[in-house]
Amino acid sequence: MPYLTTQDGTEIYYKDWGTGAPVVLIHGWPLNSDSWEYQASFLATRGYRVIAYDRRGFGRSSQPFTGYDYNTLANDLADLLTALDLRNAALVGFSMGGGEVVRYLSRHGSARVAKAVLISAVPPYMLKTDDNPDGVDPAQFDKIQAGLLKDRFDFFHSTFFPQFYGRSAIHHTVSEPVMQWSEIMAMQGSPKAIVDCATSFATTDFREEMKTLTTPFLVIHGTGDKTVPIDASGRNSAKILPHATLIEYDGEPHGLNATVPDKLNADLLHFLGGDHNTVPKLEQL
Repeated sequence: MPYLTTQDGTEIYYKDWGTGAPVVLIHGWPLNSDSWEYQASFLATRGYRVIAYDRRGFGRSSQPFTGYDYNTLANDLADLLTALDLRNAALVGFSMGGGEVVRYLSRHGSARVAKAVLISAVPPYMLKTDDNPDGVDPAQFDKIQAGLLKDRFDFFHSTFFPQFYGRSAIHHTVSEPVMQWSEIMAMQGSPKAIVDCATSFATTDFREEMKTLTTPFLVIHGTGDKTVPIDASGRNSAKILPHATLIEYDGEPHGLNATVPDKLNADLLHFLGGDHNTVPKLEQL
Protein backbone atom coordinates (compact mmCIF):
# COMPACT_ATOMS: atom_id res chain seq x y z
CA MET A 1 0.00 0.00 0.00
CA PRO A 2 1.34 3.48 -0.82
CA TYR A 3 2.34 5.73 2.05
CA LEU A 4 4.07 9.05 2.37
CA THR A 5 5.90 10.34 5.42
CA THR A 6 5.06 13.87 6.49
CA GLN A 7 7.57 16.39 7.80
CA ASP A 8 6.79 15.40 11.39
CA GLY A 9 7.22 11.70 10.65
CA THR A 10 3.56 10.69 10.37
CA GLU A 11 2.79 8.02 7.78
CA ILE A 12 -0.19 8.86 5.57
CA TYR A 13 -1.90 6.18 3.51
CA TYR A 14 -3.23 7.19 0.10
CA LYS A 15 -4.81 5.76 -3.03
CA ASP A 16 -3.68 6.94 -6.45
CA TRP A 17 -6.03 5.86 -9.23
CA GLY A 18 -6.17 6.72 -12.92
CA THR A 19 -4.37 9.24 -15.07
CA GLY A 20 -5.07 12.80 -16.11
CA ALA A 21 -5.72 16.03 -14.21
CA PRO A 22 -5.32 15.35 -10.47
CA VAL A 23 -8.28 15.42 -8.10
CA VAL A 24 -7.52 15.13 -4.38
CA LEU A 25 -10.37 13.85 -2.20
CA ILE A 26 -10.26 14.76 1.50
CA HIS A 27 -12.66 12.76 3.64
CA GLY A 28 -14.95 13.79 6.45
CA TRP A 29 -15.00 12.97 10.15
CA PRO A 30 -14.89 10.24 11.46
CA LEU A 31 -14.40 8.30 8.21
CA ASN A 32 -11.47 7.57 5.90
CA SER A 33 -10.70 7.62 2.18
CA ASP A 34 -12.91 4.59 1.54
CA SER A 35 -15.92 6.86 2.07
CA TRP A 36 -15.24 8.29 -1.42
CA GLU A 37 -16.23 4.94 -2.95
CA TYR A 38 -18.87 6.37 -5.28
CA GLN A 39 -16.77 9.33 -6.42
CA ALA A 40 -13.23 7.93 -6.72
CA SER A 41 -14.01 5.18 -9.22
CA PHE A 42 -16.37 7.43 -11.17
CA LEU A 43 -13.77 10.14 -11.70
CA ALA A 44 -10.85 7.76 -12.26
CA THR A 45 -12.73 6.08 -15.11
CA ARG A 46 -13.45 9.44 -16.73
CA GLY A 47 -9.97 10.71 -17.32
CA TYR A 48 -8.85 11.96 -13.90
CA ARG A 49 -6.04 10.98 -11.59
CA VAL A 50 -7.80 10.53 -8.26
CA ILE A 51 -5.85 10.70 -5.01
CA ALA A 52 -7.69 9.95 -1.76
CA TYR A 53 -5.88 9.70 1.56
CA ASP A 54 -6.61 8.78 5.16
CA ARG A 55 -6.25 11.75 7.49
CA ARG A 56 -3.69 11.19 10.26
CA GLY A 57 -5.29 9.26 13.07
CA PHE A 58 -7.83 7.60 10.77
CA GLY A 59 -7.99 4.51 8.57
CA ARG A 60 -4.59 3.10 7.65
CA SER A 61 -2.55 6.20 8.48
CA SER A 62 -0.42 6.58 11.60
CA GLN A 63 -2.13 7.51 14.85
CA PRO A 64 0.07 10.09 16.58
CA PHE A 65 -1.16 11.45 19.89
CA THR A 66 -1.10 15.07 18.70
CA GLY A 67 -1.38 17.04 15.48
CA TYR A 68 -5.12 17.30 14.92
CA ASP A 69 -5.30 21.06 14.50
CA TYR A 70 -5.99 22.45 11.04
CA ASN A 71 -2.50 23.90 10.56
CA THR A 72 -0.98 20.44 10.94
CA LEU A 73 -3.68 18.79 8.84
CA ALA A 74 -3.13 21.34 6.06
CA ASN A 75 0.60 20.68 6.26
CA ASP A 76 -0.13 16.97 5.70
CA LEU A 77 -2.07 17.88 2.56
CA ALA A 78 0.81 20.08 1.42
CA ASP A 79 3.24 17.20 1.95
CA LEU A 80 1.02 14.97 -0.19
CA LEU A 81 0.81 17.45 -3.06
CA THR A 82 4.56 18.00 -2.91
CA ALA A 83 5.49 14.32 -2.66
CA LEU A 84 3.35 13.45 -5.69
CA ASP A 85 4.28 16.72 -7.44
CA LEU A 86 0.63 17.45 -8.21
CA ARG A 87 -0.07 20.52 -10.35
CA ASN A 88 -3.32 22.15 -11.50
CA ALA A 89 -5.07 19.95 -8.96
CA ALA A 90 -8.66 20.12 -7.81
CA LEU A 91 -9.10 19.84 -4.04
CA VAL A 92 -12.39 18.30 -2.93
CA GLY A 93 -13.17 18.44 0.78
CA PHE A 94 -16.13 16.74 2.42
CA SER A 95 -17.35 17.94 5.83
CA MET A 96 -14.26 18.32 8.04
CA GLY A 97 -12.14 17.94 4.90
CA GLY A 98 -13.38 21.30 3.69
CA GLY A 99 -11.35 22.87 6.47
CA GLU A 100 -8.16 21.35 5.09
CA VAL A 101 -8.96 22.77 1.65
CA VAL A 102 -9.39 26.30 3.01
CA ARG A 103 -6.43 26.18 5.41
CA TYR A 104 -4.16 24.66 2.76
CA LEU A 105 -4.93 27.48 0.32
CA SER A 106 -4.51 30.23 2.90
CA ARG A 107 -1.38 28.68 4.41
CA HIS A 108 0.39 27.23 1.36
CA GLY A 109 -1.04 29.17 -1.56
CA SER A 110 -2.69 28.08 -4.79
CA ALA A 111 0.34 27.42 -7.02
CA ARG A 112 -0.56 23.72 -7.23
CA VAL A 113 -4.34 24.15 -7.21
CA ALA A 114 -6.69 25.11 -10.03
CA LYS A 115 -10.11 24.53 -8.43
CA ALA A 116 -11.67 23.60 -5.11
CA VAL A 117 -14.90 22.00 -3.94
CA LEU A 118 -16.59 22.09 -0.53
CA ILE A 119 -19.17 19.33 0.03
CA SER A 120 -21.28 19.46 3.21
CA ALA A 121 -18.25 21.26 4.59
CA VAL A 122 -17.69 22.86 8.00
CA PRO A 123 -16.28 26.26 6.89
CA PRO A 124 -16.59 29.10 7.46
CA TYR A 125 -17.31 28.70 11.20
CA MET A 126 -19.45 26.11 12.95
CA LEU A 127 -19.74 27.61 16.42
CA LYS A 128 -22.62 29.94 17.33
CA THR A 129 -21.29 33.22 18.72
CA ASP A 130 -22.49 36.81 18.89
CA ASP A 131 -20.99 37.52 15.47
CA ASN A 132 -21.98 34.12 14.04
CA PRO A 133 -25.68 33.73 14.92
CA ASP A 134 -26.27 31.01 12.31
CA GLY A 135 -23.77 28.69 14.00
CA VAL A 136 -24.41 25.62 16.11
CA ASP A 137 -25.06 26.01 19.84
CA PRO A 138 -21.93 25.05 21.82
CA ALA A 139 -24.09 22.72 23.91
CA GLN A 140 -24.51 20.47 20.86
CA PHE A 141 -20.75 20.04 20.58
CA ASP A 142 -20.58 19.31 24.30
CA LYS A 143 -23.06 16.47 23.73
CA ILE A 144 -20.90 15.10 20.93
CA GLN A 145 -17.82 15.12 23.15
CA ALA A 146 -19.73 13.50 26.01
CA GLY A 147 -21.06 10.79 23.71
CA LEU A 148 -17.62 10.06 22.31
CA LEU A 149 -16.01 9.81 25.71
CA LYS A 150 -18.77 7.69 27.27
CA ASP A 151 -19.31 5.16 24.48
CA ARG A 152 -18.23 6.22 21.02
CA PHE A 153 -19.43 2.91 19.56
CA ASP A 154 -23.02 3.51 20.65
CA PHE A 155 -22.81 7.22 19.81
CA PHE A 156 -21.92 6.49 16.19
CA HIS A 157 -24.46 3.67 15.90
CA SER A 158 -27.46 5.23 17.64
CA THR A 159 -27.01 8.97 17.14
CA PHE A 160 -24.41 10.16 14.68
CA PHE A 161 -24.81 8.08 11.54
CA PRO A 162 -28.63 8.02 11.46
CA GLN A 163 -28.49 11.82 11.42
CA PHE A 164 -25.49 11.87 9.07
CA TYR A 165 -27.46 10.01 6.40
CA GLY A 166 -30.93 11.20 7.40
CA ARG A 167 -31.94 7.56 7.81
CA SER A 168 -34.91 6.47 9.85
CA ALA A 169 -37.36 3.56 10.02
CA ILE A 170 -39.36 5.30 7.29
CA HIS A 171 -36.66 6.97 5.20
CA HIS A 172 -34.05 4.48 4.01
CA THR A 173 -31.76 7.03 2.41
CA VAL A 174 -28.94 4.46 2.46
CA SER A 175 -28.97 0.74 3.15
CA GLU A 176 -28.25 -0.79 6.53
CA PRO A 177 -24.96 -2.22 5.19
CA VAL A 178 -23.85 1.32 4.29
CA MET A 179 -24.54 2.35 7.88
CA GLN A 180 -22.50 -0.60 9.15
CA TRP A 181 -19.68 0.18 6.72
CA SER A 182 -19.57 3.75 8.00
CA GLU A 183 -19.40 2.57 11.59
CA ILE A 184 -16.51 0.27 10.73
CA MET A 185 -14.60 3.18 9.20
CA ALA A 186 -15.27 5.28 12.29
CA MET A 187 -14.03 2.51 14.58
CA GLN A 188 -10.72 2.42 12.70
CA GLY A 189 -9.97 5.93 13.91
CA SER A 190 -7.89 6.66 16.97
CA PRO A 191 -10.11 7.71 19.90
CA LYS A 192 -7.74 10.63 20.54
CA ALA A 193 -7.91 11.75 16.91
CA ILE A 194 -11.69 11.48 16.87
CA VAL A 195 -12.10 13.68 19.95
CA ASP A 196 -9.43 16.22 18.96
CA CYS A 197 -10.70 16.55 15.40
CA ALA A 198 -14.24 17.13 16.68
CA THR A 199 -12.86 20.05 18.67
CA SER A 200 -11.00 21.37 15.64
CA PHE A 201 -13.92 21.38 13.24
CA ALA A 202 -16.25 22.83 15.88
CA THR A 203 -14.05 25.72 16.95
CA THR A 204 -11.89 26.75 13.97
CA ASP A 205 -12.89 30.07 12.42
CA PHE A 206 -12.03 30.23 8.71
CA ARG A 207 -13.94 33.41 7.89
CA GLU A 208 -11.12 35.91 7.48
CA GLU A 209 -8.83 33.65 5.49
CA MET A 210 -11.64 32.65 3.14
CA LYS A 211 -11.99 36.28 2.06
CA THR A 212 -8.49 36.17 0.61
CA LEU A 213 -8.88 33.03 -1.54
CA THR A 214 -9.04 33.63 -5.28
CA THR A 215 -9.37 29.97 -6.32
CA PRO A 216 -12.68 29.11 -8.03
CA PHE A 217 -14.89 27.16 -5.60
CA LEU A 218 -17.91 24.96 -5.99
CA VAL A 219 -19.96 24.69 -2.80
CA ILE A 220 -22.44 21.80 -2.53
CA HIS A 221 -24.69 21.39 0.50
CA GLY A 222 -27.94 19.67 1.40
CA THR A 223 -30.76 21.78 2.81
CA GLY A 224 -31.66 18.90 5.13
CA ASP A 225 -28.19 18.64 6.65
CA LYS A 226 -28.59 18.46 10.43
CA THR A 227 -24.95 17.57 11.08
CA VAL A 228 -23.50 20.70 9.46
CA PRO A 229 -26.48 23.01 8.88
CA ILE A 230 -26.42 24.82 5.56
CA ASP A 231 -27.04 28.30 6.99
CA ALA A 232 -23.97 28.05 9.19
CA SER A 233 -21.79 26.60 6.47
CA GLY A 234 -22.53 26.25 2.77
CA ARG A 235 -24.54 29.43 2.34
CA ASN A 236 -22.10 31.49 4.36
CA SER A 237 -19.12 30.02 2.50
CA ALA A 238 -20.67 31.02 -0.83
CA LYS A 239 -21.11 34.57 0.47
CA ILE A 240 -17.58 34.91 1.83
CA LEU A 241 -15.50 33.25 -0.91
CA PRO A 242 -14.69 35.72 -3.72
CA HIS A 243 -15.31 33.16 -6.51
CA ALA A 244 -17.85 30.58 -5.43
CA THR A 245 -20.85 28.83 -6.96
CA LEU A 246 -23.39 27.31 -4.57
CA ILE A 247 -25.53 24.28 -5.43
CA GLU A 248 -28.15 23.34 -2.87
CA TYR A 249 -29.50 19.79 -2.75
CA ASP A 250 -33.10 20.06 -1.63
CA GLY A 251 -33.78 18.00 1.48
CA GLU A 252 -30.55 16.03 1.33
CA PRO A 253 -28.70 15.16 4.57
CA HIS A 254 -25.03 15.49 5.40
CA GLY A 255 -23.83 12.28 3.76
CA LEU A 256 -25.07 13.17 0.29
CA ASN A 257 -22.03 11.56 -1.30
CA ALA A 258 -23.82 8.27 -0.52
CA THR A 259 -27.48 9.32 -0.60
CA VAL A 260 -27.34 10.92 -4.07
CA PRO A 261 -23.99 9.84 -5.53
CA ASP A 262 -25.10 10.12 -9.16
CA LYS A 263 -26.17 13.73 -8.73
CA LEU A 264 -22.99 14.64 -6.87
CA ASN A 265 -20.82 12.88 -9.45
CA ALA A 266 -22.48 14.75 -12.28
CA ASP A 267 -21.98 18.12 -10.58
CA LEU A 268 -18.35 17.34 -9.77
CA LEU A 269 -17.64 16.24 -13.32
CA HIS A 270 -19.26 19.37 -14.74
CA PHE A 271 -17.22 21.63 -12.47
CA LEU A 272 -14.00 19.79 -13.27
CA GLY A 273 -14.71 20.13 -16.97
CA GLY A 274 -15.11 16.45 -17.75
CA ASP A 275 -17.44 14.67 -20.15
CA HIS A 276 -20.15 12.29 -18.95
CA ASN A 277 -19.83 10.38 -22.22
CA THR A 278 -16.21 9.35 -21.64
CA VAL A 279 -17.15 6.10 -19.95
CA PRO A 280 -14.65 3.26 -20.47
CA LYS A 281 -15.69 0.01 -22.03
CA LEU A 282 -15.74 -3.01 -19.74
CA GLU A 283 -12.58 -4.49 -21.30
CA GLN A 284 -10.71 -1.25 -20.51
CA LEU A 285 -11.36 -1.46 -16.77
